[in-house]
Amino acid sequence: MERLAAPGEVRMSQAIQPAHANARGELSAGQLLKWIDTTACLAAEKHAGVSCVTASVDDIQFEETVKVGQVITIKAKVTRAFSTSMEISIKVIVQDTLMDIEKLVSVAFSTFVAKPVGKEKPACGEEEGTVATRGTAVQSIELVLPPHANHHGNTFGGQIMAWMETVATISASRLCKGHPFLKSVDMFKFRGPSTVGDRLVFNSIVNNTFQTCVEVGVRVEAFNCQEWSEGRGRHINSAFLIYNAVDDKEELIIFPRIEPISKDDFRRYRGAIARKRIRLGRKYVISHKEEVPLCIQWDESKQASLSNGNVEAFRKLAAKRGWEVISSSKKIKIYTLEQQDVLSVWVEKHVKSPANLAYCLLSDFTKRPLWDPHYMFCEVIDRVNENDQIYYIICSEVNGDKPKDFIVLVSRRKPLKDGNTYMVAAKSIILPSVPPSPQYIRSEVICAGFLIEAIDSTSCTVSYLNQMSASILPYFAGNLGGWSKSIEEAAASCIKFIENATDDGPVSGL
Repeated sequence: MERLAAPGEVRMSQAIQPAHANARGELSAGQLLKWIDTTACLAAEKHAGVSCVTASVDDIQFEETVKVGQVITIKAKVTRAFSTSMEISIKVIVQDTLMDIEKLVSVAFSTFVAKPVGKEKPACGEEEGTVATRGTAVQSIELVLPPHANHHGNTFGGQIMAWMETVATISASRLCKGHPFLKSVDMFKFRGPSTVGDRLVFNSIVNNTFQTCVEVGVRVEAFNCQEWSEGRGRHINSAFLIYNAVDDKEELIIFPRIEPISKDDFRRYRGAIARKRIRLGRKYVISHKEEVPLCIQWDESKQASLSNGNVEAFRKLAAKRGWEVISSSKKIKIYTLEQQDVLSVWVEKHVKSPANLAYCLLSDFTKRPLWDPHYMFCEVIDRVNENDQIYYIICSEVNGDKPKDFIVLVSRRKPLKDGNTYMVAAKSIILPSVPPSPQYIRSEVICAGFLIEAIDSTSCTVSYLNQMSASILPYFAGNLGGWSKSIEEAAASCIKFIENATDDGPVSGL
C-alpha cells in the first residue's frame, strides 16, 4: 500500500488514457507538463497560503516513457522558500500495475511566486549534407479561454508549456522522417502573465542538431485586444526543448546538420552549442553516480591478451560515430560523444613536430607532469616489455577532495606497414603489490590514450581520448559546462612541450 503524502507534499496520480497519448501510444509530453505544473502550483499554495503563479521551470530530463494503461504519480513539495518566491521539487514515478514495477520518469524544479492580493489584471482592450532552418519554422496561435486558466484568471503555466511542446514537436518532425519525442527541457522561463481573452502566438524553430538530438527554440508572445490590433505583443515565455526521434524499427534517427545563414541563425546556432555544454556538465558531472570499478587484476600469464584488449578497446573508442564539436580554435578542437549514460571526450591538436617524436614523448608517461597540470607524480612500476609498461600516477586534488592515484597499464603501437598512425592506450588495472593508500582516492581510467597521425614529415595531429569515469569527471567539469578552459590550457601546454622538444638522444622509458 502506498504511503500517504508527507506534510508539505502534494501528490497527483493519473491513469494514462488514450486521450492523454500521442500517435505512438505514449503519454504526451505536453500533458505531463500540464500535470507537473498543476501539482507544483498546489504545493506552492499549500505552503504559502496565498495564490501563486509559475515563474520558471528548470531543465527537465525524461528518463522513461509512459504508455497507455500505466499510472503516474507526481510528487511536489517546497524545498526552499524566500520572501516572495519558492523552489518546488517535482518527482514523477510511473507504475505498471500488471508488472508491479515502478520507475523514475522525471525530476524537475519549479520556481513559483506569490501573487499580490488585490492586483488587478490588465484590461482587455547550404554546405553538403546540411539543411537550412527556415523550413523548420512553425507559428501557431491560441485564444486563452476560461478552461485554460486557473482560479485567478491567469493562463495555466502547464497549458502554455503543453502548447509550446506541440509547436516544437512539429519543428523537430520537419527534420526527420520519424517520430520525434521530447527528451529534455532546457528551462521554461515565464517572463510575464497572460489572462483569459489573450491571444498567444507561438513561434518555434530548430536551433541546432547534435547527431541523434535536436534543439528547438520556442518563443511565446501574448496580445490583449488592444495589443492585437496594434501588433504589439508581450514576450511572456521562452524555452529550449531537446528531441530525439526513432524510425519504424524504434532505432534513433540521426538528424541532418544545420547550416546557419542569417545573423540570427548564427546566434541561435552558437547558443545551442553553449547550452549543450551546460547540459553535459549538469548530466554527467553534477549528478553522476559512482560506477562499479571496471578495471581487472593484472596477471603476468595473460599479459599479451590484457595488452591487446587495452589497445582494441581504445581503437573501438576512436572508431565510434557521433562525436560532436563543443569547442574549436586554430590549433585545438574538443569533441564529446554521448552514448546512453557514457560520456567520452576527444581533444585534437595540430602540432608542428614529426609524428615519431610526438609518439616517443607522449608514450612515456613519466614526462606527462611536465605539461599536464593535473599530473603531480608518475613513475614506472613494471616495464612489462618493449610496448607495455605499468605506471603509478598521482593526480592533483579537485573540489577539496584528497588527491587521486591510479595504477595504469600503458600499451603503445607503432603504425603498421604503410600506416601513419601511432597509438598509445591506457587503462587502469588492479595490482595487489600497490594497494590503495589512505592518503589518496584510488581512481580509475576506463579507456584513454593518444592517437598520433603524421600529416607530413614536420607536423602531425595529436588526439587525446578519454571515456569518462566518475573519478575523471571532476577534472572535466568546468570544461563541459563551458565555465573553464583547463582542457584547452592543458592541450596548449602539450603542444608547446612537443614543439620545444628535440629528438637528439634517447627518450627515457623506450
